[in-house]
Amino acid sequence: MSTTRKVAIGLGIAGGALLAAWLLTGDRKKKTKDFVLRRADDLKKSFQKKDNATTDDHEPTYV
Repeated sequence: MSTTRKVAIGLGIAGGALLAAWLLTGDRKKKTKDFVLRRADDLKKSFQKKDNATTDDHEPTYV
């Protein structure tokens, strides 16, 4: 791996760490936690299986 690539990856990780530290300090901490929890709940709901009580379109209908 070239030195330029290593430096770029290091700067990206350091920038992410600084952003996370800034978001989780002071009065932004509660807002950030609420935002992350809300998005996590939305993501969980999108992956939950839907109720199979509806008609099953996978089975062919013969006439």
